[in-house]
Amino acid sequence: MNILILGSGGREHSLAWAVMQNPKCDRLIVAPGNAGIAQIADCAALDIENGGDVVSFAEENAIDFVIVGPEAPLAAGVADRLREAGVLVFGPSAAAAQLEASKSFTKEICDASGAPTAAYARFTEAEPAKAYIREQGAPIVVKADGLAAGKGVIVAMDDQTALDAIDDMFGGAFGGAGAEVVIEEFMDGEEASLFVLCDGENILSIGTAQDHKRVGEGDTGLNTGGMGAYSPAPVLSAEIEERAMEEIIKPTVAEMKRRGMPFQGVLYAGLMIKDGQSRLVEYNVRFGDPECQVLMMRLGAQAMDLMHAAAEGRLGEARVNWADDHALTVVMAANGYPGKYEKGSVISGLEGLPEDSGSMVFHAGTKASEGQIVASGGRVLNVTARGDTLPEARDRAYAAVDGIDWPDGFFRRDIGWRAL
Repeated sequence: MNILILGSGGREHSLAWAVMQNPKCDRLIVAPGNAGIAQIADCAALDIENGGDVVSFAEENAIDFVIVGPEAPLAAGVADRLREAGVLVFGPSAAAAQLEASKSFTKEICDASGAPTAAYARFTEAEPAKAYIREQGAPIVVKADGLAAGKGVIVAMDDQTALDAIDDMFGGAFGGAGAEVVIEEFMDGEEASLFVLCDGENILSIGTAQDHKRVGEGDTGLNTGGMGAYSPAPVLSAEIEERAMEEIIKPTVAEMKRRGMPFQGVLYAGLMIKDGQSRLVEYNVRFGDPECQVLMMRLGAQAMDLMHAAAEGRLGEARVNWADDHALTVVMAANGYPGKYEKGSVISGLEGLPEDSGSMVFHAGTKASEGQIVASGGRVLNVTARGDTLPEARDRAYAAVDGIDWPDGFFRRDIGWRAL
């Protein structure tokens, strides 16, 4: 098969790496890709949020299967355009992508399906929202309704932080994403992620992971897109996962089908777990980043077969073959991230590192310049390793991190601490 992956980050590098392990892949193109992806696949310049452009590119290059990495093309209806053109695609329709693109839509679905989640209220004006915060009191969670690149959620531990968040959101800090705001009850517990493939009707769990959102060690400092992750997540036991599938995932997928917007792709459920019970924090409609990296490390070549089965509606006959192993990824980010950071610094030492089924450096924000790899984003590398145990995976990952020479970058030394 000729396969096209849309995206340019560490998630897409790990997807490309897994697809390339599969003998059914004849040719792989990633658009737009990055410097690491270019070492294993063809990269192409393409506006991935323009459905017409993506369809034309797929037809010109005899593409048999498209895998959509990030959320923005899904929300823009790129998967719809591909389906209309008869191109097989892994990723939900724009209507189904509202599960990520609109927090209030997800709450509606939870209400209709009885899926346990935080109590909430939604607002389109600042003053009523502020009155609600004063009435409820902190801790409280303020969310921009739309897509805000993972940054539109404020967990406010005091009233003033929440009130300031309302001013920011309605003041345009998150663009159109903040035109409507959802305010939620604060849920305490431990958060973990469950990844489920869907073909519109059937569902298949493909693993658990836990990421580290805060920039500093001990989970301190500002929220980020994620500073590292590991899989599986011990807090998401088999019993809790089974209940989450029955009480949250199945009712959601059934409700989406009932509404005429069947969900096809990967449903990433962020769950808050306390006393053996899980409640939905949020849905994403694509693989998490950096959780995808540890999932792909563990799934390998079968990842492509599973995504293909979901796209073709054959998930009822698919099975996941799990090894009893662990994977961990450490994010190396540019100094200053998640605030202001410089681009263009040179990264050395990558060429001497192992690249195999047990260890990979996935590129997130890199480009090639004059024969060197340079940083081009905030999160730049995902140093990923597998092991029979989590400590073994961690030790391998940090050994690789220590082999990279990048004075302009930083990373956390405590990835995996909750499980370890």
